Amino acid sequence: MVSSPSVVAPPRRQLAITPASVILVCVSALLAIGMAVLYSASSRAVGGATGYLYKQLIFLALAIGGGWLMARIDLEQLRKFAWVIGLVAGVGLLLVLIPHIGINVKGSRRWLGFGGIRLQVSEFAKLAMVFCVSHYLAVNQNKLHDFVKGFVTPCAIIGGFAVLILAEPDFGTALLTGAIGVGLLFLAGGRLLFLLPSVALALMGFGLLVLNNPNRMRRILAFLDPEGSRAEGGYQLWQSLLAFAAGGIDGVGLGNGRQQQSFLPEAHTDFIFAILGEEMGLITTLLVVGLFVAIFIAGLMHVRRAPNLFQFLVVTGSLLLICLQAIINLSVVTGMMPTKGISLPFISAGGSNLLLMGLLVGIIINSARTWTRPRPLERKRALAEVVA
Repeated sequence: MVSSPSVVAPPRRQLAITPASVILVCVSALLAIGMAVLYSASSRAVGGATGYLYKQLIFLALAIGGGWLMARIDLEQLRKFAWVIGLVAGVGLLLVLIPHIGINVKGSRRWLGFGGIRLQVSEFAKLAMVFCVSHYLAVNQNKLHDFVKGFVTPCAIIGGFAVLILAEPDFGTALLTGAIGVGLLFLAGGRLLFLLPSVALALMGFGLLVLNNPNRMRRILAFLDPEGSRAEGGYQLWQSLLAFAAGGIDGVGLGNGRQQQSFLPEAHTDFIFAILGEEMGLITTLLVVGLFVAIFIAGLMHVRRAPNLFQFLVVTGSLLLICLQAIINLSVVTGMMPTKGISLPFISAGGSNLLLMGLLVGIIINSARTWTRPRPLERKRALAEVVA
């Protein structure tokens, strides 16, 4: 009797915890928390809680679609259009400055209208700057010791975007754009001999602009003495601090907060973290901070595997756009920085920022997919070696 050969079951694939999967889980948790607190924070806003929630859900769907598309595009192919992307963003930044084209809200021209949808151009200009600077630095990585090609030219690219954003005016986003651009230049190997003096001069110039802007100066003074200026420029920050104090450890309960009842201006946008602190308490606020820290650490672990300088800088820039914006918002709301209008990623109301965040996460997922397998040309070479 002939025994049949034994069938060996294929080994089971073990699920590995990758940096990209950690980032996806953290982003999903932030979105869930954001939708819950947004519903409460926007209850007294124009349009009501349901209106803001529906609008945010629509942009969430667009962000997921944009992120999925970005995750499927070959970054090296997209790189060929880096200057086109930068040019389109630059034209958009110029258009918002033109009366009757750019939408003026509270003295700032930051939006373009498309039917019933408004998009904040500066949000997407930040990503365009990352693409342009990353492409330039990758092409000229052997010339970064040169003063003109390794310093003046990339700083002109960064400064061009920052100045156009500053003209809206949007001081916070301009500062964020410049900081990330200079950070990419440093990571690419830019010389500190050039960078340090220029950064000092840029900060001095930025400080002079703030000194000559009465509104920004009131915010600085309010930051230095929130209690003493609570009746004037420090009202928003003072109410934010009261919200954290009222929330305590476990919060007063979702929907039971006092600040979202028109006491805290812009409660559903820039200062939504204060509503979260009041209604969900210290435990949830620490959870949100921990999720952003986890995204940053996972991103750092991931970018070490970049196949070239361009992709390293693009993914690092995307990571910084998420985490540095979160740091600024959290610092502003807790009184550690002067007040500036920057959203909290994945949580604040705002379709443009949510759509940008979807694209940034898509870029990170894209790199996680492509960095784990050889590119088509490398596969052909490996096949040729096997045949030979």
